[in-house]
Amino acid sequence: MRAMEEIATAEPPPAPGAEQYPALDLANSAVTLPGGHSVDLLATPGAAEQWLVDRGLAPADTGLIEMCATRLRTLREQVRALLAAHVAGLPAPATALAAVNDALTRAPAASLLQWDPDRGLHREAAHPVTQIVEHALAVLAANAADLLTGPDAERLTACGSIPCSRYLLRHGRRHWCSTRCGDRARAARAYARRTQTRTD
Repeated sequence: MRAMEEIATAEPPPAPGAEQYPALDLANSAVTLPGGHSVDLLATPGAAEQWLVDRGLAPADTGLIEMCATRLRTLREQVRALLAAHVAGLPAPATALAAVNDALTRAPAASLLQWDPDRGLHREAAHPVTQIVEHALAVLAANAADLLTGPDAERLTACGSIPCSRYLLRHGRRHWCSTRCGDRARAARAYARRTQTRTD
């Protein structure tokens, strides 16, 4: 029974396009799985830090705190709002635009000039962890902007298998983020056809 639960809540493979667009990977870092299970890869500061480290956006042992993880989760929700609006053909939500633009403009450009009696003049980030997080947020925001304004924007779609909540770049007619979702969608269609045939 426990093995089945672990399979049900296991992290799905990256959706098509996630390797090319870390912002798409960010949007998909919280996913609804069959059976009502959900996985949030940014649920804790440690998990959020590991997510950033795995994507080359932070060094190991950064020491993320809850405030930093919250900022990353907030950007995820705003990026998801932009993707959802784009897929639905709706105007971009103003709050999502503002959040992404804010992340873009917060990227630290340089370490500050500091002085202390032991080291004298030196350059250092005022808040190293904050600087790492703001840089990561800026990279992800820029990547989201590139995805939504570039040639791949027309390929962006939501997974067509309910209840999956992931986004992907469509290849041909494929509208599923994974083989598992494709199999589930085909099985649901087959079941609907059988049910319809019995009622006719």
